[in-house]
Amino acid sequence: MADITKVRNIGISAHIDSGKTTLSERILYYTGKIHKIEEVRGKSGVGAKMDSMDLEREKGITIQSAATYCAWKDFQINLIDTPGHVDFTVEVERALRVLDGAVLVLCAVAGVQSQSITVDRQMRRYNVPRLAFINKIDRSGSNPLRVIAQLREKLGHNPVMITMPIGLEDKNEGIIDLLRMTAIFFDGDNGEFVREGEIPANLHDEAKQLRHTLVETLSDFDDVIAEKFLMDEYVTEAELKPAIRRETLSLRITPVFVGSAKKNKGIQVLLDGITDFLPSPIDIKNEGLDQNNNEAKVTLSSDDLTKPFVGLAFKLEDGRFGQLTYMRIYQGKIKKGDMIYNNVTGKKVKVPRLVRMHSDEMNDIEETSAGDIVALFGVDCASGDTFTDGTANITMTSMFVPEPVIELAVSPKEKAGQANFSKALNRFTKEDPTFRVYRDEESGETIIKGMGELHLEIYIERIKREYNCEVVVGRPKVAFRETITTRAEFNYTHRKQTGGSGQFARVAGYFEPLPSDAVENYEFVDDIVGGVIPREYIPGCDKGFKEQLHDGQLIGQPVVGVRVVLNDGQFHPVDSSELAFKVASMTAVREFYSKAKPIILEPIMKLEVSGPEEYQGVMIGQVNQRRGVIVGTTNDAGYVVIESEVPLSEMFGYSTDIRSVTQGKGEFTMEFLRYAPVPKQVQEEMVKEYQIRRAEGNR
Repeated sequence: MADITKVRNIGISAHIDSGKTTLSERILYYTGKIHKIEEVRGKSGVGAKMDSMDLEREKGITIQSAATYCAWKDFQINLIDTPGHVDFTVEVERALRVLDGAVLVLCAVAGVQSQSITVDRQMRRYNVPRLAFINKIDRSGSNPLRVIAQLREKLGHNPVMITMPIGLEDKNEGIIDLLRMTAIFFDGDNGEFVREGEIPANLHDEAKQLRHTLVETLSDFDDVIAEKFLMDEYVTEAELKPAIRRETLSLRITPVFVGSAKKNKGIQVLLDGITDFLPSPIDIKNEGLDQNNNEAKVTLSSDDLTKPFVGLAFKLEDGRFGQLTYMRIYQGKIKKGDMIYNNVTGKKVKVPRLVRMHSDEMNDIEETSAGDIVALFGVDCASGDTFTDGTANITMTSMFVPEPVIELAVSPKEKAGQANFSKALNRFTKEDPTFRVYRDEESGETIIKGMGELHLEIYIERIKREYNCEVVVGRPKVAFRETITTRAEFNYTHRKQTGGSGQFARVAGYFEPLPSDAVENYEFVDDIVGGVIPREYIPGCDKGFKEQLHDGQLIGQPVVGVRVVLNDGQFHPVDSSELAFKVASMTAVREFYSKAKPIILEPIMKLEVSGPEEYQGVMIGQVNQRRGVIVGTTNDAGYVVIESEVPLSEMFGYSTDIRSVTQGKGEFTMEFLRYAPVPKQVQEEMVKEYQIRRAEGNR
């Protein structure tokens, strides 16, 4: 087994088109895992190793996070390349949940973009220490110092430069290592030969100044460095490295490296930075929840292999040989043939095959231990399930899963394709927690929900290709919500007398809006005193309220942000039952919902559009036409970036419109921001439309 202090579990995350996959490809090449570099949109048509799906190679984007492992010097690196497109955000979310460290890739020209902010927020959610890699220093308009300023201002990092470029744009020759104050050049066709030399005379002062800033930043955290800094003494590399590592792990600084993945410059130095400054599994405190002790937190030990086995299934994939389950081992060890228990379902399974993944290739292994990321075959489970050896009843905290905001009605073109169509939908919902499927009871249609147009487009394409099933697709629909705006009392008595015993139940209380920062969308408060409703009927009331709030009465969408307080009622010793109280609760919602002044909520997206300055006017005009609110604009090097908030319902077809008004030069990224009330007249139209549809459906 590898020495656990020499293991690094890292992810590569960034805004779309910052060069994550190109960087992963170079890392694999320099660590000897691949012997030929392929480009993301290469002429050979082979595509990058980490983009193993045909669709990824055609579109030149990463859709699924791909896992691999490699060795650098005497370190083992488990690496996950994650998608940059916001529609596949759950892939980043689940990767960061199980990784110990990350590399945030930034483009030297575009700097910190909208998705960089999202990825950074995800890293903070899981307290992931990170390095920043400023890529594309060879591109026209590159400016690493501006990107570092944005890291500080936009992301609130405390960046420290570890390397600086020798020349920018087409004049870039290599980099300067500020810790050792040497120039580093990358010779050979693929930059594989690393040569050290003297710092060019014209850059000596700048390098000295940047090193001075680096030492000054670290002097805030280290007394020895502070003393030397004040005495104007030279601080050695050996003194700086442990301080940089310690403060990176405590998230107080972000070491910054520069380079060009495409031009093969700076990657080997970044690999040294990954092994020097990012954590090993034992540097990170991982906790589980003890199910035998009221979900008390227990610290999991990565370095004591005698402890019970605990692993988290964080990603599922349907491979050629059945379900492939990616698992991070948090404690203990696991061997091929071992019996393991799924602590969520209670089922026990045998580990038939244990593999290390290298993108879409598998390398069989006999055993593995804490700190490793592996894949198992033939283990049926859901994403986020915890496995143990049966001696510990521990579960891991789950990852954050964003709510889907867009819907499509889909059906197979041919009747014969129905079985494959169902198989595909079952598989995708199991693999991707943000992809949901439900049946619309009114229209009888199958509805798929996802994070955006591209998200659903990719799945429809995969149904066609992987399941040989042509699909008929309806118009995209926005996932609206309903909520209430004021407190409303309810008091309803349910009486029904049929042949034998009747039904009787009375429920009374009030509905009120939940505070805006509430985590849950529904809260039930039992304020019954004096046994006016017997205890055994209370769950029936809760079920009834919850079920009825699933479909609001304005447009039939789920009602969110509601607290139901039940404080009075009445029962009959013979005619009352749990069902009677459930029916009474459901009818109470129907009868008194309108008194709570319901409104419709729509998803508001954070939109970032960029294009040449001459198109600024028309780009802003387009956002305004779509009920958008401009939040800010920044102009830089002839390009303008417009940040705005726009309702998702107005954004269909935007990609075609933006291209046509900017002659194909405009780009945009969009991500879900929040739900907000729709304007009054829009609400009136939507309610009218819904009522007409219902009336037609009832005929």
